[in-house]
Amino acid sequence: MKKILLATAALVALGSASAVAADLPARTYTKAPAYVAPVYNWTGFYVGAHIGAGFNSNDSLSQVGFAPALVRSGDNASFLGGGQVGADYQFSPNWLVGIEGQISGLANNNRTFSDGVAGGVTFTDKNDWLASVTGRLGYVWGPGMIYAKGGVAFRDNNNFAASAAALPAVVGQNDTGYTVGGGLEYMFAPAWSAKVEYQYYNFNTTTVTSTAIPASFSYRDDLHTVKLGVNYHFNWGGPVVARY
Repeated sequence: MKKILLATAALVALGSASAVAADLPARTYTKAPAYVAPVYNWTGFYVGAHIGAGFNSNDSLSQVGFAPALVRSGDNASFLGGGQVGADYQFSPNWLVGIEGQISGLANNNRTFSDGVAGGVTFTDKNDWLASVTGRLGYVWGPGMIYAKGGVAFRDNNNFAASAAALPAVVGQNDTGYTVGGGLEYMFAPAWSAKVEYQYYNFNTTTVTSTAIPASFSYRDDLHTVKLGVNYHFNWGGPVVARY
């Protein structure tokens, strides 16, 4: 009799559990969350500084009336340093347009043209600074950007001198030209980016005429530069999160 009662109780308990299980809601299945990738926002204003080097081209020297002929000498490379300010607008996840103003001081950027004779004819051309206003187009991927730039170039042109034997001399020299270049920029910390950049400056042709001899010469007046820089971005608020 006791065994029958125990078996009956077990059957009742089993039935109750089945009834409770039948009343529970069905288990819901949730889809795995979509991949979340950060998108860096480059839009806004920035200010920065740079250092680098400038390299004079091998001048295509053309001359008439000098005997002996003039020979070019001077500093083929010079140190430069300065600053930049600009603004960018990121108009799609991967493209950017911007404008930038930049100025660089030059150290020992000299060209000398001389006939090599003691007390003879010598001309010296020296640039103390360069400046530019450029637009740029960049391709962005996360914290990195590669860009091309181009615009108007400026410089000082008040440092041309001639020896007494060559005076008076008339100098036709441009203080405005064009510039093109490109670079790579990378966000290495919140609001901070570093860049490496190549920029070419062209001021067309400089022509010098000495009425004291008389004679004249001309040469291509341009400069290649390589710069390392750092920028601070005022708009920075961290990466914007985008879902894909």
